[in-house]
Amino acid sequence: MTLTDFIATLFFHIDETMKNVPKDPRAQLWPSELVTIGVLYVLKAQSQRRFWQWLEANYLHLFPALPERSRLFRLMRAHKDWADRFLADPGMLLVSDSLGIELIHPRRQGRSEGQVGEKGKSNGQWYVGVKFCPLLNFDGRICDWDAEGASLYDGDFQRMLSDHPNEPKLVDNGFHKSVKRGGDCENLIVCQRGQRNYRMIVETLFSGWVRIFGMKSITERGWPGIESHLAFACAAWNLVTDMATALFGGDKKSISTAWVPI
Repeated sequence: MTLTDFIATLFFHIDETMKNVPKDPRAQLWPSELVTIGVLYVLKAQSQRRFWQWLEANYLHLFPALPERSRLFRLMRAHKDWADRFLADPGMLLVSDSLGIELIHPRRQGRSEGQVGEKGKSNGQWYVGVKFCPLLNFDGRICDWDAEGASLYDGDFQRMLSDHPNEPKLVDNGFHKSVKRGGDCENLIVCQRGQRNYRMIVETLFSGWVRIFGMKSITERGWPGIESHLAFACAAWNLVTDMATALFGGDKKSISTAWVPI
């Protein structure tokens, strides 16, 4: 499959989900086109400027109404809620964990009053940025997500987990809240080290996000841009995983080889 064929196939799947979203008569891009560009931006794993230059130079014939770079990313921030249409349905069992995403180098912390990144620890290393917490079903698709500054305690993400009271949710020790702090939400299963190794499904997500999406460090600096990037990353993961599953069936090794940078 050529990259042009991949973009066309991706657009088809997105358009099938968004066919009921009306186009603003003042808009240049159709909603499906904007979401497709947002997903490509995540898969390309480059800065906004380099991605826009690549898209304009190579695929302007696919997006003839492509707006100027700053306007394009303002549109993506304004319509990031469209990406939520591609979140998966919860299954019988859910898994959650947190991933640290760096915004700036720790030595640059505090140089600007407008910085939203906070200092935290991820995999034993200090970083300044945000913490992303996805909620996955057992098919490995993202059902819901939340994000906050890196200093947030993982247990506070129970505000998102409590939106799914009927499904058991597997988490690690970092999500436990004492009775003094309000206690754990309903159907929360806190797994000890070495227990329920099928929780590692969330590590497959984090591995793909770091190696393929380049999400260990992102270029956005404000919350609207950060949330937009995360929303389209969730949509990209679900879309391309579904496409790879349809192409390779249940062969997990073949599905993993499908995740290559575009």
